[in-house]
Amino acid sequence: MRLGDRLKQQGREPSVAAVPAAGAAGTPGPPVAPVVRLAPPEPNPADTRGPDPLGELRQRAQEALFGRLGVRLFDSSLGEEQLRSHVLQEIARIMEGESAPLTTEERQQLVDAIADDVLGHGPIERFLADPTVSEIMVNADGPIYVERNGKLEPTTARFFSLEHVRRVIERIVGQVGRRIDESSPMVDARLPDGSRVNAVIPPLAVDGPSLTIRKFSKDPFRVEDLISFGTFTPDVAALLAGCVQGRLNVLVTGGTGSGKTTLLNVLSGAIPSDERIVTIEDAVELQLRRAHVVRLEARPANIEGKGQVTIRDLVRNSLRMRPDRIIVGEVRGAEALDMLQAMNTGHEGSLCTVHANTPRDALARVETMVLMAGMDLPSRAIREQIASALDVIVHIARLRDGSRRVTHVSEITGMEGQVITLQDIFTFDYGAGIGPDGRYLGSLRPTGIRPAFASRLADVGVPLPAALFGTPDLLAARSPA
Repeated sequence: MRLGDRLKQQGREPSVAAVPAAGAAGTPGPPVAPVVRLAPPEPNPADTRGPDPLGELRQRAQEALFGRLGVRLFDSSLGEEQLRSHVLQEIARIMEGESAPLTTEERQQLVDAIADDVLGHGPIERFLADPTVSEIMVNADGPIYVERNGKLEPTTARFFSLEHVRRVIERIVGQVGRRIDESSPMVDARLPDGSRVNAVIPPLAVDGPSLTIRKFSKDPFRVEDLISFGTFTPDVAALLAGCVQGRLNVLVTGGTGSGKTTLLNVLSGAIPSDERIVTIEDAVELQLRRAHVVRLEARPANIEGKGQVTIRDLVRNSLRMRPDRIIVGEVRGAEALDMLQAMNTGHEGSLCTVHANTPRDALARVETMVLMAGMDLPSRAIREQIASALDVIVHIARLRDGSRRVTHVSEITGMEGQVITLQDIFTFDYGAGIGPDGRYLGSLRPTGIRPAFASRLADVGVPLPAALFGTPDLLAARSPA
C-alpha cells in the first residue's frame, strides 16, 4: 500500500519530532541545534493540487534539516562528499523520530530525495540531466516549464515553496562565486557545465523568485549536425566556411533563443588551427574546438559598485593580445565602435552576434550602439565605418514550428548616398508551405546573385564555384537538352 494511502487511513499528519543531540545517550558529542517544529504551510487558494502526505513529510523534513544545519550547507570549506555525508547523517537522525508508517525502502528513498533537493537543484535536477531539454523556466512555486525541440511545454514538477526556490537559486549562484540578495536581486551567471543562468528575486520579481537556465550541449554541434537539422544547406555551409577561411568579417544576427551562439560556434570551426583566437563574452558560452584560444569574460561591479570590467574594456584589451581573430559573443552596447575600428584596422576575419529581426535592422542597431559610445559622430561617418568593416550578415530565426533556420545570407556591398546597400545571396523559401507535421518544408535558395566578395576570396586561395550561387549559366547547363 502506498504511503499516502496508509497515512490517510490512519487519519494523521506526518510530523518531524525533536531529536536529541548526538551525545545524549551518554557519549559526549558536539551540541546540535534542536529541531524546530514547523506549522503546516497555509493553503493557497489558487493552488489546485490535491493533498500529498509524502510531499508534506518531505518538505517538513527539509525545513527541519535547514533549521539544524543553517549556513553550514553553504560552507565553501566543506568538500562535496564531506557535506553530503554530513547531510545524510542529519537526515537519518531526523527520520528516526518520524512516526509515519514508512518501510525501509520508502525511508531510504525519502532520505535520498531530500539529500538531492538540499545538495542538488531540487525538482529541476532531472531536467538538467535530460539532454532533450534545452531550457528550464521556474516561475516561483508554480509549474516548471521546459523547452524541447524549440517549443515550450509545462511539466508536473514544481518547488515546494518560494523559500525552496530561493535556496536553490542561492546554491546555484554561490557555486559560481556570485551573490543574490535584496541589494542585488538579479544575477546572470553560468554553471560549471557552461549552462547560462538568470535569476531574479523579490522585490523585482513580484510573484516570487524566477529562475531561467539555458543549457548547452556537452558535445558542441558540428556543421553536419546543423545540416541534418535543416538549419542550412550544404551549399550555404560551404559558402560560410569559405567566408571564414577567407577572413571576411561576419555578423550573425537573430532574435533571442534563435541559435546565434550555436551558429557562431559552428562557424568558428572553419578558422585555421594555426591562428590565435580571442573570444569576448558577457557570460562564457562558446565552445571552440581549437587549441589556441584565449577566453575573456566580462565582470559585473561588486557590492560597492567597483571592479566592473565591460565587454568594451575587453575588446580594447584584446587588441594588445596579438589576436588573429576576435570573436565577440554578443555586441550590445558601446563596444560596437571598438569592434568596427578593430575590423577596419587589420583584424579581419572577426565574428560577432547582434540581436535583430532582419539583416537591415541589424545595421540600424549597430549604428545605434556606436552612438552609445558617447562619440559625437555624424551618421554618414558611422555608416561608412559599418559598410567598410562588415562583409557578410547571416540571419537565423526560430520559426513557428520550433526549428531554427538560417533565413538570409546577405552581403554588404557599400554605400549609396546615405544608405548602406545590402544584397541577398541566399534566402529562405517560405513559399514551400508547411507539411502535415507542422514543419516548414522550405529551405535556403540562392538568389542567383554572385557576391562581390567571391573574387576577393579567389585572390586569397578560397575559390567559390559558380554552381554555389545558382547563376543563370548554371541553370541553363542543368536544363534538359
